[in-house]
Amino acid sequence: MKTSIFKLLAKLNKILLPSFTKRQLNITNASKFQLAIIGWRAFVTMNSLK
Repeated sequence: MKTSIFKLLAKLNKILLPSFTKRQLNITNASKFQLAIIGWRAFVTMNSLK
């Protein structure tokens, strides 16, 4: 059940949140808000794959 929730969140992230890799964002120049989005997406992705 936990993984199904994270899989749903991963799909929502893909639709709603911006993709910084497509914008070629340099992580050293990212703002705190952009880093928070990157961290959230990584957390959801890792938990959806478990």
